[in-house]
Amino acid sequence: MARSGDFVDVRVQRSKAAVLAQTYELLSAGGIGGVSIDEVARRSGVSKTTIYRHWPSRAALLIEACSTIGSAPPVPDTGSFGSDLVALAEALAEQLRSARWAAVLPSIVDAAEREPELAGLHADLHARLMAPFGVVTERARARGELAADRGPADVTAAVAGPLFYRRWFSREPLDAAFVARVAEDALGHLGV
Repeated sequence: MARSGDFVDVRVQRSKAAVLAQTYELLSAGGIGGVSIDEVARRSGVSKTTIYRHWPSRAALLIEACSTIGSAPPVPDTGSFGSDLVALAEALAEQLRSARWAAVLPSIVDAAEREPELAGLHADLHARLMAPFGVVTERARARGELAADRGPADVTAAVAGPLFYRRWFSREPLDAAFVARVAEDALGHLGV
């Protein structure tokens, strides 16, 4: 037999899910600037007072809505740093071509410059998305495939930098030939 508290919990969960789904939809369509509590309430059918009961600020709502953006690609373990780096470059390029977070990230970076609460969101998102580069780098250093003075930030910048540039600045295709050149250039830059 269902208790009255169970009904309330289900209703709360349903309301929160609707709010988070609409927040993410607005983020995807217009970036952080496109999200307002008024519009989230209108689209989700959840009152503003209920939204503020669960999230004390717009930033708190954005942080929770973005907490699931961008899962890290799997960490490859091909047995060689070079092959692992190629696999990471290919996975990141595919996410930049197709994942919803790729359309939202520029607005998060922009907002992080002005809103301290969102700077934490940006840092968490960056750490999650780039974590596989750290694992691959540390494994390569332990195997002697990569110099000790080359850290995860060096490896990440050598691969992600050109891919991010092409996705958000030059807007040229992230085709297989370009991704292969990025991995090759990164390996050369890193002395591998």
